[in-house]
Amino acid sequence: MTDTLVKERVILGVDPGTTIMGYGLIKVKHKDPSMIALGIIDLKKYSDHYLKLKTIFERIISLIDQYHPDELAIEAPFYGKNVQSMLKLGRAQGVAISAALSRSIPIFEYAPRKIKMSITGRGNASKEQVAMLLQKLLKIKELPAELDATDGLAAAMCHFYQANAIQSEKSYNSWKDFINKNPKRIKK
Repeated sequence: MTDTLVKERVILGVDPGTTIMGYGLIKVKHKDPSMIALGIIDLKKYSDHYLKLKTIFERIISLIDQYHPDELAIEAPFYGKNVQSMLKLGRAQGVAISAALSRSIPIFEYAPRKIKMSITGRGNASKEQVAMLLQKLLKIKELPAELDATDGLAAAMCHFYQANAIQSEKSYNSWKDFINKNPKRIKK
């Protein structure tokens, strides 16, 4: 997994929605992320939920074919009081995941609090706080009107941070390897 830090990789982040779905793409070269694109899939004009799902699938496929991401990071649905909204949101997320799976792209799912925490250090940060920090981190000239786009970008950045945290941890092949790499932890 260490060689993924050396080669370029592209991460597509998605913030699922049934009215507006946000997305953001970052390129990671060595350990440096940079923004490629961000935007929204506007679903307000469709009254039929199934047409919305079809549009989500087609647009995610289009983004995949255009940018060739290596991984998809997607926000997990949060628990709300409205069961119907939750079902629709779950369907939207499932369609986005299906689009990525149809192109054999690995999926990584993150809770909304985890995404906010990875960007701002606070799990209850506002959309505006997340957007402003992303603007500074990725040198975004102008924030989009719809912050769902930066929420999609935040999912991609969260995955970047999580992947780097996992890769930077020490790894051991055996107890002997552990002892050789940690001689001060052994009592004699």
